[in-house]
Amino acid sequence: MGKFFEAFANVFRIPDLRNRVLFTLAMLAVYRIGAHIPTPGVNTAELQRLFEQASGTALGFLNLFSGGQLSKLTIFALGIMPYITASIILQLLTVVVPTLEKLQKEGELGRRKITQWTRYLTIILAIAQSIAFSGVVQQSGLAYDPGIGFTLMTVITLTTGTAFVMWLGEQITERGIGNGMSLIIFAGIVIGLPGAVQNLYENVFVTGEWNILQLVLILLAMVAVVAFIVLVERGERRIPVQYARRIVGRRMMGGQSTHLPLKVNSGGVIPVIFASSILSFPQTLSLIVKDSPYLTNLLSTISYGEPLYELLYITGIVFFCFFYVSIIFNPNEVADNMRKYGGFIPGIRSGKPTADHINNILTKITLVGGLYLALISIIPDFLIAGVKLHHLPLIGTWADANLPRWFLDGLNVNFYFGGTSLLIIVGVAMDTVNQIEAQLVMRHYEGFTPRAGRIKGRRSFA
Repeated sequence: MGKFFEAFANVFRIPDLRNRVLFTLAMLAVYRIGAHIPTPGVNTAELQRLFEQASGTALGFLNLFSGGQLSKLTIFALGIMPYITASIILQLLTVVVPTLEKLQKEGELGRRKITQWTRYLTIILAIAQSIAFSGVVQQSGLAYDPGIGFTLMTVITLTTGTAFVMWLGEQITERGIGNGMSLIIFAGIVIGLPGAVQNLYENVFVTGEWNILQLVLILLAMVAVVAFIVLVERGERRIPVQYARRIVGRRMMGGQSTHLPLKVNSGGVIPVIFASSILSFPQTLSLIVKDSPYLTNLLSTISYGEPLYELLYITGIVFFCFFYVSIIFNPNEVADNMRKYGGFIPGIRSGKPTADHINNILTKITLVGGLYLALISIIPDFLIAGVKLHHLPLIGTWADANLPRWFLDGLNVNFYFGGTSLLIIVGVAMDTVNQIEAQLVMRHYEGFTPRAGRIKGRRSFA
């Protein structure tokens, strides 16, 4: 513990690192200030009451990623979700559009061009979502002066807020400690934890809905989920690599043994955020479309907590795990580089056999990582809404008669203690500590953890 506090003190002894940490905290403070500035012309008290009634639906899920700002319709209500959605679209198009694929391979110049297009698409999506939410507010009778003027004001306010939040995230990434977009989501979730603790306290000691044993079981489940997340996030498969000896001039080079580390969860929290962002589209559309019975029934089948929603959610997470890994890791390039420098995997021929061997291992551990993310992510769905198997056409009657109600309708546990939020909190916290620790070690300071147990870095959304 003494070494931890010593490392924490070292953060503020290094001028550059101290400035980065203080700059990051200042930007996050600005983001939180925006959480208290409401959009003009909205009855925020009634709107917040509406969100409290819909805490176990898609509204509650979207409200989580906005840090509770959507329920108040603040100037930052849309948060970072339009930027995430725009990033998903651009990355998907990279696979099918040759121009984007070429830009991605051009290095820093191509990355800047794709980032610029992502910003433009973010504004377009923010405008579309702003129009949708302004329509929902007016249909619900929560606008003091509904009409075209209110719609324009809402669109301008929310779109500008989204652009500013996007700028804050980029500034944290460039001038702060990194992971700007992830830290903004992290701050939005963490700010709701005190309210969740208060909710647990009231359920046990005020209303008496739960007893002490239930409280202890929930806390133990949280600790177990956090431990499981840390265990898997640090897990990796090490492929042994041997470098042959060779003579360069008068010197003997190579001859050492090393390993190629492949992380179980290379994508971090990105697949979860991507999948939830995609599924938020039909959820938002269901709030607007109420005049078409056919479309309403269709959207109700993929509403929050429905079996089809959970199936699409799990499928989306696994898909984005493979998609993201395919972007950041190319087995053919790794095999070519190993052959170029005289490296080989014992028992595997160089070239294509090596690439196939690496790809085979990568496919297996990515599948495990995707299933792990899916398992962690559906925990809050089960705790809140249950598994509504009684809504299925074939087994619905049997499920309704034989399965317990808590399994079908959920336990109504506060969403902030769900697996998705814990996954983001733990993942981003580990990334942030790793960023700071890398800065300390680079300047010949001891990090937060001993060398033997040093936190392994992984890519995050920033």
